[in-house]
Amino acid sequence: MLKVEGLERSYATPDGLVQAVKGVSFEIPSGSFYTLLGPSGCGKTTTLRCVAGLEQPTAGRITIDGTVVAQPDEDIFVPAYKRDIGMVFQSYAIWPHMNVLENVSYPLVVRKPRPPRDEIKDRAMEALRLVGMDALANRSATKLSGGQQQRVAFARAIVRNPKILLLDEPLSNLDAKLREQMRYELQELVARVAITTLYVTHDQSEALAMSDTIAVISEGLISQAGPPRAVYDRPANEFVAGFLGGANFLTATVTEDDGNNGLAVFDGGAGSVRVALPAGIHTGDRVNIVFRPEDAALHFAANGTGNQVHASISRLSFQGGLTECHLKVGATLVRSMLHPSVEAKVGTEAWIDLNPARCTVYPARETSRL
Repeated sequence: MLKVEGLERSYATPDGLVQAVKGVSFEIPSGSFYTLLGPSGCGKTTTLRCVAGLEQPTAGRITIDGTVVAQPDEDIFVPAYKRDIGMVFQSYAIWPHMNVLENVSYPLVVRKPRPPRDEIKDRAMEALRLVGMDALANRSATKLSGGQQQRVAFARAIVRNPKILLLDEPLSNLDAKLREQMRYELQELVARVAITTLYVTHDQSEALAMSDTIAVISEGLISQAGPPRAVYDRPANEFVAGFLGGANFLTATVTEDDGNNGLAVFDGGAGSVRVALPAGIHTGDRVNIVFRPEDAALHFAANGTGNQVHASISRLSFQGGLTECHLKVGATLVRSMLHPSVEAKVGTEAWIDLNPARCTVYPARETSRL
């Protein structure tokens, strides 16, 4: 339904030319939920705005349902109002001088040819029913909560039955509790209308919970794309590992190598782990061992079987359903998760059990990319 090929977007600034998007390519099948995930300034929103027709690409090609809508080298640029899309902005952009029904009806009112009045009202009310807002159709837009405004914005985006729905961080203005609630509601709504969706966010929990595919963007390029679990479990590089969920990084030296697996000894004699080695890593090489906090099982006595790291507890942070435990391994801080019933004190010695299958190895030089 959507195909982006070699997309580039540059801006002229007082300091020279800045390339915000440096050759992004991806495809979204019909009905799929695709998320662009990355930190501020990585190029994800610029990519979305190019798809929407709110920005003109510097290079590349954008195709919607087989029709090329942007290709600078062929002087093709279809304006936003002629692209069959719906969009929900970060600020929702609800018009305060209109009531709920008028806001949702507006895309049909300005459509050419304009549908009959009764059809406009019926379609707007159906969109409001989908988002559970039909009972508030006559309420003023100024008398809506943040969550209600988000629903109205979504109803307005889908009332024209667009081919693609574009969502630009639509939950970022909500408080934490409402954001979690709306995340599941939005996921259910998108599935119900079966619309192809391109979602932009910097929130990794939103991306993991809602997406069919996640594309992690860094400095204008896609670092890795794939199903959420695959990207989370096997990050392609340290940037992806560190950005998508929490990650611990420990530096080690490979002391044994049998061609597939190797023994990595952590700096300072803190312990070792026998792990699968990527191609090009051999005995004597410096590596970074990456593992998730939830995979860092804590014990308060050494088991003598290897695959352990000696540490000391430096801080405990109670978070209700779990306690986040910060540990020092030499001069490096790592995190683990403890059940609140487990008694632990700052300064206590601990041993981190590592599951080799849940550890990822990178050349130590990649630390500079973080």
